[in-house]
Amino acid sequence: MSKLFESTTLNGMTLKNRFVRSATFEAMADDDGMCKPELTDLLVELAKGDVGLIVTGFAYVNRIGRSRPGQFGVHADALIPALTELNAKVHKAGGKIVIQIMHAGCNSFSVSKGEKAIGPWPANMPQDIECRAMTKDEIDETIADFVNAAVRAKKSGFDGVQLHGAHGYLLSQFLSPFFNKRTDDYGGSLENRARIIVEILRGIRSAVGNDYPVMIKINSDDYLEGDFTVPEMLQVASMLETEGIDAIEVSGGTHLSPAELSFSRKTGIVPQDKELYFEQAARLYREKIKVPLMLVGGIRSYSIAERVIDEGLADYVSLCRPLIREPHLIRRWQSGDTAKAACISCNECFTPVRSGQALYCVAEAKLRRKKSK
Repeated sequence: MSKLFESTTLNGMTLKNRFVRSATFEAMADDDGMCKPELTDLLVELAKGDVGLIVTGFAYVNRIGRSRPGQFGVHADALIPALTELNAKVHKAGGKIVIQIMHAGCNSFSVSKGEKAIGPWPANMPQDIECRAMTKDEIDETIADFVNAAVRAKKSGFDGVQLHGAHGYLLSQFLSPFFNKRTDDYGGSLENRARIIVEILRGIRSAVGNDYPVMIKINSDDYLEGDFTVPEMLQVASMLETEGIDAIEVSGGTHLSPAELSFSRKTGIVPQDKELYFEQAARLYREKIKVPLMLVGGIRSYSIAERVIDEGLADYVSLCRPLIREPHLIRRWQSGDTAKAACISCNECFTPVRSGQALYCVAEAKLRRKKSK
């Protein structure tokens, strides 16, 4: 049996294989952040497709931290019943699921009219929404909101939580000297820039206990001038290792990074040797960090996924866009049909969600319409 299909355990959470559904925005919630039945259905299909661990799309921890309309939240107790039902159905389908919790920071597309987004420092973002620097009180409140979100996640039946510390959202902005120009305890040195994440992790651990899986997604590199880079990523990973993080998913890029270095690159179909976006960062990580590594970025071929595990490049293979087109891809691969994922990395799946429609594979829909004519 391939090592890809070995059972593993992360802090008491047993996973049937080494495949992870990496988070993506689904746009399947109402204006209050309540998840719709479509979101439950999508996640259940992933469970039926034998994905070892499902990471939900990002859920906002407070209202001002929402990124876009249609995003679901974990910011209020009123959301717990729907999330509990979602988890019960995913578990019934044999899945394990963690919720990704986040704050958009300056990278918000949904602040109310006349309101400013908040982040570590004022920033001019492409969506033309003003952003101001957070006060110390607002930082404290945001840390508490992350902790309370994790408590709600546990009450709702999620198997764990993942902090979104990548892709230019709030926690990523604090880490990056490109975004963070603060001169207080939350800016300047890397230790200060990472402080908010460390304090969130400590708060969550205190609230949910040491036996509840807590993970994080961080950038290997922001690909911006004067940005957060691989050496700093390794130092932050070491800090989080000391604090007891259970797994780290490594990605890279922000919405301001060059398109060819984005976390979601529009590449089309590429040769296998071009599939692993963050291979070098992963190799450096494995030399220094013992925390289980989840590696995302461009993986489309079964043989590449197998190499990631066989060579010890990472402990888990994270897939995002391929599972939008083929939610049962992992089951197909395990059955012996190891043909490359059908995803063509066109990024057309982002078009509907950015306009408020639910997530779907546009390329697959076009192909079906063509066949039906």
